[in-house]
Amino acid sequence: MRVIASGLAVAGLLAVSACTAGRAPQASAAGASPAANATAAERPAPTTPAASPGTPALTPDQAQAALVEEGDLGVPWTAGDSTATWHDGLLKAVAGQPDCQRLLDALYADELLEPAGPHAVTVLDDGDDNAQLRYQVYASRAADVDRTLAWLRAVPGVCGRFTAQTTSAGTETVQVADSGLAAFGEARQGLRVTLTTQPSTRDDPTTLTVDIAVVRAGDDAIVLTAGALGTLPAHTTEQTLDIGVQRLAQVREQGRAQA
Repeated sequence: MRVIASGLAVAGLLAVSACTAGRAPQASAAGASPAANATAAERPAPTTPAASPGTPALTPDQAQAALVEEGDLGVPWTAGDSTATWHDGLLKAVAGQPDCQRLLDALYADELLEPAGPHAVTVLDDGDDNAQLRYQVYASRAADVDRTLAWLRAVPGVCGRFTAQTTSAGTETVQVADSGLAAFGEARQGLRVTLTTQPSTRDDPTTLTVDIAVVRAGDDAIVLTAGALGTLPAHTTEQTLDIGVQRLAQVREQGRAQA
């Protein structure tokens, strides 16, 4: 299976959005929108980003140039222009445990990091596999990114398996595991989240698989979320990160050469 349908796209995306490394938010009340409760990991005050000594802050043009594009991944990936059909039905849900609710809110609002400067995003769809990918480049702070990474590493131990109540698809079982990312950037963490509905009728269960990845490179960060009904296409996450990390390094090198 590959990832993302051309009728899909991300609405403030996917999942992994709203996670704070050290502070657990309150669980959402039933019926409330998780997006309203989503908080970015250790949400910093809106100030000018502090780049590492000697390293200029990422510019808006550089962030845009560092994005992965549809041509990088090949057919059937296309630029996305709408929200994935499964987004609201399976990601808008309420869990009983606050830590697990943080994860659901993050997936729904797709706000793993709070931008500390320029921020660029692209959405790609794979119509063949009913999949969608959201790729973001951030000017951030190393300490903020590292707090998010620490939170993500702890999630499987706290919320490895739990149930949640969706707004339209009934009860779902959520399983969370470390995805075992390769050594991208200076620090990284990935999760695979599997959400399976438990229909009350004779309908077959519906399964949504979502990969979350955060990579830090100096004071820059990459956030990737990719989801598909059923199983995600093999190697999509690592292929995208491999291209993206190299492109970000090239953009940074070009910036130094032109300085």
